[in-house]
Amino acid sequence: MTATLLAPPDEMIRLSGISWKTYETLLEELSDRRLRLTYNRGNLEIMAPSPEHELSKEVLGRFIDTIAEEFEVNIYPLGSTTFKQPELSGAEPDKCFYIRNIAAVQGKRRLNMGEDPAPDLIVEIDITSSSQNRLQVYADLGVAEVWIYNGDSLVIQKLQNGTYIATQTSQFFIKLPISEVANWLQRSTTMDYLALVKEFRLWVRSQIQK
Repeated sequence: MTATLLAPPDEMIRLSGISWKTYETLLEELSDRRLRLTYNRGNLEIMAPSPEHELSKEVLGRFIDTIAEEFEVNIYPLGSTTFKQPELSGAEPDKCFYIRNIAAVQGKRRLNMGEDPAPDLIVEIDITSSSQNRLQVYADLGVAEVWIYNGDSLVIQKLQNGTYIATQTSQFFIKLPISEVANWLQRSTTMDYLALVKEFRLWVRSQIQK
């Protein structure tokens, strides 16, 4: 199968009645394109991210690196790795991190969700599209926590009894007021990137010292 798919920035294409075989074929055929595929029980979403989406993704990923450094929490970042539950669901998060389960996956070239644990923390950028469908996929996988940024606010979704519940506190960085991180993310379009990260680091340290 040869797929030709051109989509404007942040356009979401939704298809239903898609077989698992078709999803896997598209993953292979579109592997060299900057597209994100989400499959959930026969429903397929294909998104072409915009520069705005990608900037927020990279900045929030860097912020998490910085938070982990300052809190002295070990993390293992696996970016937008594709995670699949065969015949059921699959997704490519904007960013993902192993925290509690680092030892189970570190160094592995391939992950099998039938044997390996899911990421502990996933980041989703919802500036022009919703991650609502992906939350079901992440719940199937058992992802403990999802951070969702919509360009205005940053919400934490914590997995409880197979369902995500919005909360104000991260189970991995308890002392940090996560909702305030959104204010720093909003500065990414007007501040120098490295200057922003430097100021953000100082703010994180101030929160730890409280």
